[in-house]
Amino acid sequence: MANAITRVITWLNGERVGEDEYGNVYYQARKAPASGRRRRWVVYARGGDEASRVPPEFHAWLHYTINDLPAKDRGKKYAWLRDHAPNPTGTAAAYRPPGHTLQGGKRDHATGDYEAWMPE
Repeated sequence: MANAITRVITWLNGERVGEDEYGNVYYQARKAPASGRRRRWVVYARGGDEASRVPPEFHAWLHYTINDLPAKDRGKKYAWLRDHAPNPTGTAAAYRPPGHTLQGGKRDHATGDYEAWMPE
């Protein structure tokens, strides 16, 4: 969620250009600077600032890979596409391999097929 300063700066300098299916709102600067490249940014919807919730089309626009905004219909959805899943890094849902300290710190013993290298 945007803080008060971000809201004021967005209100003063931003031009709303679009919204995605997750409710994120995209802006660009009203005036083009001398370099000619308008600044672009996103104000995330509820649920916190999580960059992985930006769809690929808008990610390309934010990073100046494409100049035109993504189309509203955004093409067809394939059956193999999954819905967005938040990035679990740093949470209890994150993957922890066997032997990780938060998984008890114990792992299976070596099977004996490892032979350490020794220089001759």
